[in-house]
Amino acid sequence: MEIVRYHFCMRQAINPPRDSLIRSLFESYIEMYASRDRALLARFSADFSGYTGGGDFLVKDRAAWQDITLHDFAQVPGRIRIEMLDLSLQDLSEDVVLVCAFFHIHLPLADQILSRETARAVLVFRQEAADWKIVHSGISIPYHLVGDDEVYPIKGLLEHNRELEALVEERTRALEDANHKLETLSYCDGLTGIANRRSFDRMLQQEWNRGLRAGTPLALIMMDVDHFKHFNDHYGHQLGDACLQALAKTLATQAVRAGELVARYGGEEFVVLLPNSDEAAALAMSRKIQRDVHALGLQHEGADPAIVTLSLGVASLLPSKRCTAAELLSQADAALYCAKQAGRNCVRASSARPL
Repeated sequence: MEIVRYHFCMRQAINPPRDSLIRSLFESYIEMYASRDRALLARFSADFSGYTGGGDFLVKDRAAWQDITLHDFAQVPGRIRIEMLDLSLQDLSEDVVLVCAFFHIHLPLADQILSRETARAVLVFRQEAADWKIVHSGISIPYHLVGDDEVYPIKGLLEHNRELEALVEERTRALEDANHKLETLSYCDGLTGIANRRSFDRMLQQEWNRGLRAGTPLALIMMDVDHFKHFNDHYGHQLGDACLQALAKTLATQAVRAGELVARYGGEEFVVLLPNSDEAAALAMSRKIQRDVHALGLQHEGADPAIVTLSLGVASLLPSKRCTAAELLSQADAALYCAKQAGRNCVRASSARPL
């Protein structure tokens, strides 16, 4: 029997032998009840009366109480644990004693609500012939009333648990969605809506590692809007932002294969990452980007030919353990510098071949 602890409160003077007797009667009852022992049925008096834990009516028939007890055992067949909190023993007369107990009930199921609440049992024992019988049992459990054919409010508890599980699942999904949105925002450029520098840095390393494992090349295009400071000074920053947004939308149509990425590298600089692509493929895409940007016809009085143009630098490397992804970035940046030095509105590759 698992009874955790007693706090005795003697409300009437009890001789030690009677103290032991009353405690023994109570502990015998608790052990039979906790272990779901059918021998408990014989412990009830013929003129028994009692209240069930969640019921709202008085049972005045022993056979009816025995049926309730059997139903209790059938509803929760496994052993239960009684965590005793307080116990009062009262010697009412020579042949009548009373026990008032406060305790937690730990059912062998998900019963967290039950186990946290305090239940009370009042048991009256009467000596009948040579035996002590239970003549009254009053169980008070501070839960809602039980359903039909229930002793413990299991249906309500299960429904409550289902509601809690559904709520937890809903909150978990909401949290996952919020985290996903937050992650998306953290890798997205707020102005243009394409990937940002953080996203590019992550993807560059990821694709470099992939190329290292597969033995495939990785290409990079770096580009810069020609004379963009003059554009902002002349047309204003609002039109400057609109210009960057239009360029980003056009560039985004270029990356169509898995792993390809268009990103805003910073300010008026953009990059295109091309997995499994050599320099020739990257140069071909650079020429297409030039044509598409020219086709936009974004007016720019400070440029020649009076529209927005790009300078582009191209590099391609076969990933190896002798170098890092930073080398690819350095070569593309150097090629972009060469394009600017060559007069802008042109493409230069890391091999320094003009186009």
